[in-house]
Amino acid sequence: MQEIVMPSNNQAMALLCLLVPVLPFLGFILNGLGNRKLAKGLVSLIGCGTVLASFLISIYLFLDFTANGSRAYMVDYYDWISVGDMRIGFSFLIDQLTLFMMLMVTGIGFFIHLYSAGYMSHDVNFGKFFSFINLFMFSMLLLVMGSNYVLMFVGWEGVGLCSYLLIGFWNINPSYNNAAKKAFVMNRIGDLGFLLGIFLIFMTFGSVSYPQVFIQAAQYAGGVDSAVMITITLLLFVGAMGKSAQIPLFTWLPDAMAGPTPVSALIHAATMVTAGIYMVVRSNVLYALAPSTLEVIAIIGAATAVLAATIGLVQNDIKKVLAYSTVSQLGYMFLALGVMAFSSSLFHVLTHAFFKALLFLGAGSVIHAMSNEQDIRNMGGLRKYLPITFVTFLIGTLAISGIPPFAGFFSKDELLAHTYQHSTTLWALGMITSFMTSFYMFRLLFLTFFGTFRGTVEQKNHLHESPASMTIPLIVLAILSTVGGFIGMPEVFGAEHVLANYLSPIFDFARVANGPALAPIQLDHATEYMLMGLSVAVALIAAIIAYVMYVSKNTVPAEEKERLGPVHNLVYNKYYIDELYNTIIVRPVMWLSSFFHRVVDMLLVDGIVNGFGKFVSGSGRTLRYAQSGVISFYVLVMVFSIVLILFLNFFIG
Repeated sequence: MQEIVMPSNNQAMALLCLLVPVLPFLGFILNGLGNRKLAKGLVSLIGCGTVLASFLISIYLFLDFTANGSRAYMVDYYDWISVGDMRIGFSFLIDQLTLFMMLMVTGIGFFIHLYSAGYMSHDVNFGKFFSFINLFMFSMLLLVMGSNYVLMFVGWEGVGLCSYLLIGFWNINPSYNNAAKKAFVMNRIGDLGFLLGIFLIFMTFGSVSYPQVFIQAAQYAGGVDSAVMITITLLLFVGAMGKSAQIPLFTWLPDAMAGPTPVSALIHAATMVTAGIYMVVRSNVLYALAPSTLEVIAIIGAATAVLAATIGLVQNDIKKVLAYSTVSQLGYMFLALGVMAFSSSLFHVLTHAFFKALLFLGAGSVIHAMSNEQDIRNMGGLRKYLPITFVTFLIGTLAISGIPPFAGFFSKDELLAHTYQHSTTLWALGMITSFMTSFYMFRLLFLTFFGTFRGTVEQKNHLHESPASMTIPLIVLAILSTVGGFIGMPEVFGAEHVLANYLSPIFDFARVANGPALAPIQLDHATEYMLMGLSVAVALIAAIIAYVMYVSKNTVPAEEKERLGPVHNLVYNKYYIDELYNTIIVRPVMWLSSFFHRVVDMLLVDGIVNGFGKFVSGSGRTLRYAQSGVISFYVLVMVFSIVLILFLNFFIG
């Protein structure tokens, strides 16, 4: 079992890695200075430089960790919360999983920040944008570095807040504000489940610290699939459903496209949506003790993957296609978690970060060239105007479609192999999703970059390749999307699976708790080759069909709608799920709120409060005559009082 030690030499470096990203708040101040060009330059330098510094510190911590035997260690600063016997420290846990997430978040995050310096250069709130996006980085780093569930929850809420601020960044548009509020509210629903799960963890194990919880869980007397463990894991999964956009809490993520494109890339590739995956993997020992919960996760993941992929088939907004692609790919990741392929899920998280950041930033380059046009029906033939964007976008499309030797092939093939071993039905759903993924991505590629230009003359005259600050990140991410999969070569090729071997120690507690559930792939080489061949064949067939439809036959989205009719409307409108939620949840809640406002608040509460006020006011107006200063009134009152006293004394006394 992996031992956790307590060194002191990396305390400053770990804290510095966390705190450096908040320095761009200085940039927020600088942006208000008179020389706006100089101020934006300083903001860009500080905003990008601080994330680069965090990335370099993460590399240092990784190299130091490896050089010292890859032993997990705690970096403890002080007792943050101390109540009775409960001690919650402000401390970090540095292990293989933490370093994996730190390198991914800061590495991908740096290139997105560099891209943002060019993409957002004309925005009047440039400094404010960098302040928010760097606070996003700080929150995500806190989430993955914290050594206990409470610190994870603080970072969890931080990324939720930052997503709200950034999705509604252009807040003069009411629809953008509504999208931000929708994301915030739907995440709060999931967060309630996560919070209840943390409470139950503390009640069960007397701690929220990972080492203490996991040691006790590995020796849990309740055994496998106990009611307590199923409840804990299901509650935690509710939180993951919100953050990582799984059925039924997935509809906020496509609407999150309202924010600037770099925000979409950061949310979808390296930060917020990966938080749910990280939380489940971090809690792997708890899930190893709850196979029933894992089965639920696998089913929901497969259903989410298929549902989102079908919606992506007919979307016409370039960012919406990528958004539903993210929801679908997240479904893949949860499918892998559900079959206990934890390393495979993280492998796909990494490759997805490469190609999804590339695709979103490529989409941003297209939008930049098209004067903020996002409808692919108004594009076409852009490859000759945006050659770098086209080539890099093509690489991202090949990677997400699972075509070798690009990164997505290795990670998707591995998780599908694990799924095949667990359930052929779930594997079949995964293959159907793979077909649809390849089709809608090549549809997007062909409608955007091939054929003739369908936009306006003004848009055509504006077409140009993006500046170096935007194309350099595209080139780097394209390289990573090409070679990134080689760190997870399948065993059938006779190569070492570097990532799985590196992550193996984080599952030691789960092996003690329920070792058989973590068994590796047990397929013969012929079956593995067959699965790989089928996966590639499905992706290539979908790409060929898309080519025939959108290049050879020059099909346009209007013809799709005409051919599919009501089915197109159903899928294009996302199966009317938002409308369903609005009917069965939002409207009843609004009606109930209005009822309580009119009856309880205005009639009952206001009636009582205002009634007392009116009584006091009325009695005051009446009693003020007692001190009017008019002598005749005082004599009248005195005479009346004497008569009343004599009357009472005569009849009663």
